[in-house]
Amino acid sequence: MNDVSSSPKTPEELYALLDDLGVSYSTRTHAPVFTVAESVGLRDEIPGGHTKNLFVKDKKDKYFVLTVEENAAVDLKTVHKVIGAASRVSFGRPEKMLEYLGVAPGSVTVFGAINDTRNQVTFVLDEDLMQNDVINGHPLSNDATTSIERNDLLRFLEATGHTPLVLKVTD
Repeated sequence: MNDVSSSPKTPEELYALLDDLGVSYSTRTHAPVFTVAESVGLRDEIPGGHTKNLFVKDKKDKYFVLTVEENAAVDLKTVHKVIGAASRVSFGRPEKMLEYLGVAPGSVTVFGAINDTRNQVTFVLDEDLMQNDVINGHPLSNDATTSIERNDLLRFLEATGHTPLVLKVTD
């Protein structure tokens, strides 16, 4: 059998899943943003915890998405000890990001879990970020921000077959 992955889900398919789960969320469209610095102007318009997502892998090709508060620092030399990686982590290749999460660099998001149907990625949510009642992330494209309540984000991840790790991964 040919193992061809289906095409990545669209933001509309993400919203449909959230609706099916009975999750309330709001999405605001904006100019595409590729970095935290570019997204700073949205802070006053969109309340809640804003995220930075790191797509990383260990030497055994185990992949992780680290979702942290946008200004938080992650020590890539030591975070492997916290997340259970086999070695120090490095950034995952764009091809794997597209294959597993259905997104390109600049659009990595916790919502990419909807595309990881074979559970190739472990999702790690930083404890500090999870202190926010509302978490914001890109809905599979970087020209919008979706706001979702913390517990609904956990429900979304569980619904995609992912049990997220909530760990202190920032300095």
